Amino acid sequence: MAIRAEYIWIDGTEPTQKMRSKTKIMKDASNLPIWGFDGSSTNQAPGDKSDCVLQPVFSCPDPIRGGDNILVLCEVLYTDMTPHVTNARAATREWAEKHADKEFLFGIEQEYTFFQGARPLGFPSDGGFPAPQGGYYCGVGADEVFGRDVVESHLEACLDAGLHISGINAEVMPGQWEFQVGPLGTLEVSDELWMARYLLYRIGEEFEVSATLYPKPVRGDWNGAGAHTNFSTKAMRESYQPNIDAAEALGTKVEEHIAVYGFGIEERLTGLHETASYKEYSYGVSDRGASVRIPWQVEKEGKGYIEDRRPNANMDPYKVTARIVETVGDAAK
Repeated sequence: MAIRAEYIWIDGTEPTQKMRSKTKIMKDASNLPIWGFDGSSTNQAPGDKSDCVLQPVFSCPDPIRGGDNILVLCEVLYTDMTPHVTNARAATREWAEKHADKEFLFGIEQEYTFFQGARPLGFPSDGGFPAPQGGYYCGVGADEVFGRDVVESHLEACLDAGLHISGINAEVMPGQWEFQVGPLGTLEVSDELWMARYLLYRIGEEFEVSATLYPKPVRGDWNGAGAHTNFSTKAMRESYQPNIDAAEALGTKVEEHIAVYGFGIEERLTGLHETASYKEYSYGVSDRGASVRIPWQVEKEGKGYIEDRRPNANMDPYKVTARIVETVGDAAK
């Protein structure tokens, strides 16, 4: 019996890449072949040399189609089988291999905002505004929570796909939610975050809502959307000082990190709404107004992980994890 393999990749749209997919009919999933696509339609090739290659790198059950159907995440290659310029995963793999001895683990908190038409879910359709922020975060009740049916369907789909989703919660702005992926290794967390994003968009289609990762979806006194990136090395999980060392190391390459933490970061990292300014760097215990937070239990237990609060919701996890591995890994003693 034939199966459907949904080949998924990341395109060349600027300033923020989008996800693309198409279906391949196969006899079975025992051997996933390379495939091709029209790169001139995805901002990845000119029309006279339009062919690009899809190289499968991660697959999981397809919870939407069910049965033996699968989802296949791919790297994009040129026809000479070298990594495409838009392929950030290839470089991340190199950094992960270089610092494999550090045993990095990541947990990423993906925030997003539901829209129905031009309005965030939960915002009045007449163009007005809902009540100010306060009761929406982890809220309960139809007057404070919007889109829970979509969120629960997305969670179920991710679990059925075997993704390492570790939690969900309603966020500070109406229609804004979060799911967490990890802890996983560098490539693994990035692959699964992209796959969870794909499922979020697909589930949204069925409810006629769209999920945006834009970092400041509503202007004014409303929280932005981030992708707080928690991480640790083996040394950080064993003693406290390496956590401080990691926080210090991140402060030595602030501009390099901000450059890959997502388009529109200056709109979100203003120093307000639980953020530090993108122009400054700071870290502190239990401080959500700092660039990097050291959880209180890490200080108490003398070991653990730290949270880089700067990445935007629209960041590329391959680029963010690679930058952290490079900066912290190279600085580690």
